[in-house]
Amino acid sequence: MLPENVFRSSALEPTDRFGMWRDFMAETHAPMDLRSEHAAEFWVNHRNISLGEVTVYPLECFPLTFRRTPKLISKSDPEAFHLSLVKRGTGMLRLGKETLVHGAFDYHTSDTSRSFELSSGPEPLEIIGVEIPKAILPMPRHAAAQVIGRRLSARTGIGSLLATFLTQIAKESHTYQAGDGPRLSTVLADLMASLFAGALDADRSLTPETHRRTSLLRIKSFIRNNSDSSELDVAAVAAAHHISVSYLHRLFQQEGEGTTVAGFLLEQRLTRARRDLADPLRQDVPVHVIAARRGFSHAAAFSRAFKNAYGMPPTAFRRQFIPPTGAPCATRPPASGESTAASQPAVGE
Repeated sequence: MLPENVFRSSALEPTDRFGMWRDFMAETHAPMDLRSEHAAEFWVNHRNISLGEVTVYPLECFPLTFRRTPKLISKSDPEAFHLSLVKRGTGMLRLGKETLVHGAFDYHTSDTSRSFELSSGPEPLEIIGVEIPKAILPMPRHAAAQVIGRRLSARTGIGSLLATFLTQIAKESHTYQAGDGPRLSTVLADLMASLFAGALDADRSLTPETHRRTSLLRIKSFIRNNSDSSELDVAAVAAAHHISVSYLHRLFQQEGEGTTVAGFLLEQRLTRARRDLADPLRQDVPVHVIAARRGFSHAAAFSRAFKNAYGMPPTAFRRQFIPPTGAPCATRPPASGESTAASQPAVGE
């Protein structure tokens, strides 16, 4: 799994919690002056997930204020950008003479080389933060610096794609191998650079490699969201993104994973159809209806593709999940990515 440092206040005496968490922050992030009206009874859940040089940190805590002062900057500056996805609560950022309020599904940003003050609202705060060295963000520093302090939305476009990616890492960090960290950090850096470039309306500031990878992430997300349409094919995917079919094929070829556009689309449809066939609550739905709902125009073509992928016809696969006569009906199995444990907590590629 990915390396993690975890701080949970519930394991400590109330009077020790804030001070020990402040020490934890000083050791793992840029030094900050932390204050809270709830210091005597502080509550915090904080995880630092290491992706190599990049850190993702899901954080829930009582209201507080973060201050990065000139004195602290002169003492230590890791030369990093911070970006935080606000999941719950509000925050007021003071950056020089500017003041900006962030709410749920906004991003707030900061620069370890610039003074700022960030105060959360009266309710508990929940964020997924990112600390990334300026040197590895694939865009010019002066361009990225112009975005710091702006309100960036996580509801649409690249912002939404980045939010899905961060949420997936935070939720499923235990499912990744340590060696996945550098690859995940590359994707994260590309998405952050694209978000920043979009805010500047300056895609030209991205490197060609970053632009290509971000385009591919966007296209794959589109295919996942629209694979149930039988009208979706390679040409339709290219048209929806205003690119040629040949360039679309080239994007997938350059990924180096041996996946074609048509193959990726087929995989999405088969995965969803397979899930439906394994669902006891859908056992009365004919196979050809499930195939049509998942974007297959012809039942025979679906059966051939399913057998090639899973080694048996769809009808034989389904029989494995039909309960014996008189047995109580099983509950629906979780969809891919869902948790089976009620205690577990909310993208891409």
